[in-house]
Amino acid sequence: MQTAFFIKNTKKMKENTIIKNIALVAHDNRKSDMIEWVKWNKDILLCHKLTCTGTTGKLVEIALKEVSEENVIELPNEVVKLKSGPLGGDQQLGAMIAEGKIDLLIFLWDPMQPQPHDVDVKALLRLAAVYNIPTAHNRSTADFIISSDLFYNPNYKRIIKDYTKYINRNV
Repeated sequence: MQTAFFIKNTKKMKENTIIKNIALVAHDNRKSDMIEWVKWNKDILLCHKLTCTGTTGKLVEIALKEVSEENVIELPNEVVKLKSGPLGGDQQLGAMIAEGKIDLLIFLWDPMQPQPHDVDVKALLRLAAVYNIPTAHNRSTADFIISSDLFYNPNYKRIIKDYTKYINRNV
C-alpha cells in the first residue's frame, strides 16, 4: 500500500488511506472554476495522483505549485497531462478508465456551450458509468465526493457490473 506525504498546518491524510488516481477535466468556460476548486481542495488533492487533459493539466499544475511552495514538506508527483480533450485527451482518459487506472473523475463541463468534440465527451462519460467511476460534473458534487468517508475508506471497493453475458452474446 502506498503512503502519502503530509502537509504542514493542515489536516493530515487519514491513516490507511489508499492514494487515489483522480482525473480532472474542465471545458474552457469552466477552467477558472476548476482552478478555484483545486486551490480550495489542495490539501486533499496533493495527497493523490492527478491526471488531467491538456490545458486543464497545465493550469492545475501551476495552481498547485503556487499554493504548495510554502506548505508542503515534500512535493507531490508530477501532474500527468494528456492531450487536449478535442485532440484525443478525452479518449486517452477513457482508455485509462477502461484499464482501471482512474478512481475518480471530476469533469466540469460547460452545459451552455456546444462542444466540437461532444461525441468524445459522451464516450468518456459513458465509460465512467460503465466502470462505475464516481463522477462529478460540478464543484458541489466534487466536494461531496472528496469529503465522503467512503473516499478515505481503504476497504471500499466499487462494484463493476459483470458484462460477461453481453460479451458472450450471440451476434
